[in-house]
Amino acid sequence: MTRTRDIAVTVNGARHEAAVEPRLLLADFLRHTLKLTGTHVGCEHGVCGACTVLVDGDSARSCLMLAVQADGKNIETVESLGRIGTLNALQNSFHEHHALQCGFCTPGILMTVTDLMRKYPLASDDDIRKGLSGNLCRCTGYQHIVAAVRAVVSNAAPKATRQP
Repeated sequence: MTRTRDIAVTVNGARHEAAVEPRLLLADFLRHTLKLTGTHVGCEHGVCGACTVLVDGDSARSCLMLAVQADGKNIETVESLGRIGTLNALQNSFHEHHALQCGFCTPGILMTVTDLMRKYPLASDDDIRKGLSGNLCRCTGYQHIVAAVRAVVSNAAPKATRQP
């Protein structure tokens, strides 16, 4: 019998406490325990970026992190960004620029871009592409994704000065 560990996490502003097996992945905890299915599991090796969430403000691959490692942490998933009818600026821009096709990679890309926009100026398309280099999309050529990000960054007030 596997022993469980008690964890307490804040996910999208709500505190959750649960007893989890030590081997439970954060992605599985979010999807199966909390029913937050916006976090997608693609490669299960941390390569594709579909499972990207923010942990204490930094992007992280939830398929590589154990739920017990998230104990005491603040986690943001794609569900924190907005909902149908109340999408945030980034989600609206993806819609307006047709920056998704099948949509499987989109949640991870949105979370990665959210992290990038908080930390870096993303002054050029190269900066955006470099920042997204850890997210794979098999359906697009990334051009519409870059255009959507550029549109949001162009309309945002300057906040960050670090380089990606």
